[in-house]
Formats: sequence, structure tokens, C-alpha cells
Amino acid sequence: MLKGDRRKMREWWLLVGLLCIPLLAVYLHIPPPQLSPALLTWRSAGAFFTFRSNNIFYRETYGAVGSSDVVILLHGFPTSSLDWYKIWEPLNRRFNRVIALDFLGFGFSDKPRPHRYSIFEQASVVEALVSHLGLTEQRVNLLSHDYGDTVALELLYRSDHNRTGHLTINSLCLSNGGIFPETHHPRFLQKLLKDSSFLSPVLTRLTNYMVFSKGLGDVFGPYTQPTDAEFLDMWTGVRFNDGNLVMDRYCTIHFHGIPFLHVISLPPCLSVHMIYGPLDPVNPHPQFIFLYQKLVQRSTVSVLDEHISHYPQLEDPTGFLNAYFSFINAF
Repeated sequence: MLKGDRRKMREWWLLVGLLCIPLLAVYLHIPPPQLSPALLTWRSAGAFFTFRSNNIFYRETYGAVGSSDVVILLHGFPTSSLDWYKIWEPLNRRFNRVIALDFLGFGFSDKPRPHRYSIFEQASVVEALVSHLGLTEQRVNLLSHDYGDTVALELLYRSDHNRTGHLTINSLCLSNGGIFPETHHPRFLQKLLKDSSFLSPVLTRLTNYMVFSKGLGDVFGPYTQPTDAEFLDMWTGVRFNDGNLVMDRYCTIHFHGIPFLHVISLPPCLSVHMIYGPLDPVNPHPQFIFLYQKLVQRSTVSVLDEHISHYPQLEDPTGFLNAYFSFINAF
């Protein structure tokens, strides 16, 4: 076979392969896993409200008697409000009301497609939940992680500029969010979903439990890995309502979200804290925390043990809670 013929043959097989990928993706659209007892319990303990014709899941519990303090928990990518389950009860003993939601496109909330997801819309979801719960005039404490950090910063911006529907924020505690492009290192699959506009719909269908658990496991510390049951619950939350098919949509806004610059001049009455797992490959130490301390000098910082990575509230719930309570009880 001549060299030119071999090249044409390779090109032909490449074309066949590209044509077969969408068919394979459709074939591999396996039904989502059944909800585990833990997920069924979490869902049954929550409720839904409507935001622009979409159902948004949230969970709310009443705790400390004699306190009026409210904390709102904002989860990360690509998981859900279940991220807070290990610290829920201790928070419930400290606060009068503990509230968490699944952002639009996450967890048990609706996952519309096609849809233009945005950080601005997610912030509006939080504001709508606060209004739904009758907390518009209440000072609230925000506790956020990862993707939730970016949403929290947009909420802070709106509050500082008295935007319509804004929250009255009493305190803000961030944790391991990709808030600085200079120090943010998304994982390989996240880069593919963000940059491969043509392949993204195929990749979202081809992503399975094994790919998901391997990718997510890489952002946990070697000694703080989730159990198989926890990995499966996280994956089930992604697959619920075909959420895997919209991951590329909110993956893009996670990396091109809200600049952090407007938070450098913090309102004088606002307390801000950062809880940081230093083994985080997404926001690596020491670059991330050095830049944070340089730009946000009025914020306090808690750096957890060296083996804690990107999900500190799951990897070290005791250390996370000690850091948060030290912050929240100081004012």
C-alpha cells in the first residue's frame, strides 16, 4: 500500500470513529442509579420552591433555642447540599436556622436544558430562597465552598451595592473556592468540558461512575478519600434528572465567574474568613493562600492540617467546625 493510500485510510478510520462516537454516547446513556437510603433520607427532610418555573431543592432545620442566628450553606461543583451532611448537626446546635440548597442544575434541583446557567442566576436563586423563607430582613451568615464561594461573592457584591433583593450579610466564610484565575488549576475533565464545545455533549454522556469517582478522588487527600457509598451518592446526585448532561454548562461559568476584586474593599461591618485545605490541587498551597492574604487583608484565615485537600468539610469535619466556630463566635 502506498504512503498516500495509508494516509487516506487513516483519515477514513478517523472519520468513521468520529461518526461512531455520538452513536456510542447514545448507547451508553445508562439509567441513573437508584437513590440510596442516605439520599432518600436527605431528600425527604427537604422541600422545594419554584424559581422561574424551576423546582429548587432546599433543606432547613431549626436548632438552637434562644438564638436568632441563621446560616446558609452554599455547596461546590459538581456536588450538592449533601456536602454539608457531616457538619449539619453541630451547626444546628449553634444556629437557630440552618439552610442549604441545591443550585439550579445540581442535586435534586431541576436541571433544565438547553439553559444558559450563570453565577448571577445562582445568586438570584439564593435571594429567592431567602425571600421564600421570610428572611429578607434577617442578617444571615454565609458558609460556602468551591463553586459556592463564587456565588457568595456575587451576593456580597449585591449586598454592598444595595441591589434589589439583596441579602443582609452578617458574615461570610469561604473555603477552597477557585476565586483567583491566577492560582486556579481545574482538573483535566473540567478543562475538556469547558473548552471542547463540540465534544462536550459527547463527553457528558460518556462520563460514567468510574471516570467521575477517579476525577473527584483526585481532589481529596490520600488519607481522606470518600467511601464507595459516598462516591456513589455524589454520582447519583449528578445523574439525578440527567444532571451529567448539563455539567459542561455550569463548568464554564465556574471558571469564568465573578472577579474577586470588588471584595478587596470589604464593608467595615462585615466579618470574612477563609478555611483552607492546603493539599488542594485545584487551588494549590502556598500560591492561593498567599494571594488571598495579600488581596484580602481584613479577612482572617484558617489553614487546616497538611493532609486536607479540596473538600475540607468532608475530609476534616472536626477541624472545619473548630475553625468556623472560632470565627463565628469571635464577634
